[in-house]
Amino acid sequence: MTVTLLVIGVAASLATFLGGRLALKFQDRLHLILGFSAGAVVGVALFDLLPEAIESGGKVYGPPAVMGVVAIGFVLYMFIDRLFSVTAVEADAAEAHGGQRGNLGAGSLTLHSFLDGVGIGLAFQISAALGAIVAIAVLVHDFSDGINTIQLSLFGGGEEKQAFRWLMADALAPIAGIASTFLFRVPEHSFALVLAVFAGFFLYIGASELLPESHHKHPRLWTSCTTVVGVAVIYLAVHFAKL
Repeated sequence: MTVTLLVIGVAASLATFLGGRLALKFQDRLHLILGFSAGAVVGVALFDLLPEAIESGGKVYGPPAVMGVVAIGFVLYMFIDRLFSVTAVEADAAEAHGGQRGNLGAGSLTLHSFLDGVGIGLAFQISAALGAIVAIAVLVHDFSDGINTIQLSLFGGGEEKQAFRWLMADALAPIAGIASTFLFRVPEHSFALVLAVFAGFFLYIGASELLPESHHKHPRLWTSCTTVVGVAVIYLAVHFAKL
């Protein structure tokens, strides 16, 4: 089981890293990648995090309570994001803007990747079959996570070196998450609340930041089409992972 988890962790890291490298290489198509990232982030929230949170925690808290936690996550991220926006306006240059808002978005995705690893480890604690399902779901969207990490860092004003450091952190996060589950056990219903909070985070990031920014810079049909593709890719990935 330990070897299996190690292999899954390495595969998740490679998928994240390759997605991020692709985003760095094709920065001239930034608007298309931003559009895809917006759809992918919203898709992860709607088709992966939210259903998992309701399924694992709904029997204990009830779906309305889980949705309330999603709303709390959305509002919490909004206040944090706007707090950093005010700091950026008052700062002397955009460097502070990138150093904070860029770090906030990329850091959120990195923590999400860590929780992906935790989710894989905890799922294998329950059963190998559940662990395999969760692992497949994580692997198929980790590629998008790498793209999103780069884009959120660059969109926040960060430099390429800063974005690459976040990419490396995001790539290593699933392995760290899996390793951490050898040290503790978390009740399934408690982990559901964490997933719900991140669903709210991701809904805000996709709908309030990435989606408007991609269309603002290049208001073209292809930009909107890439957003639809991003949503569809995550939907199909999660759907087939659960078959």
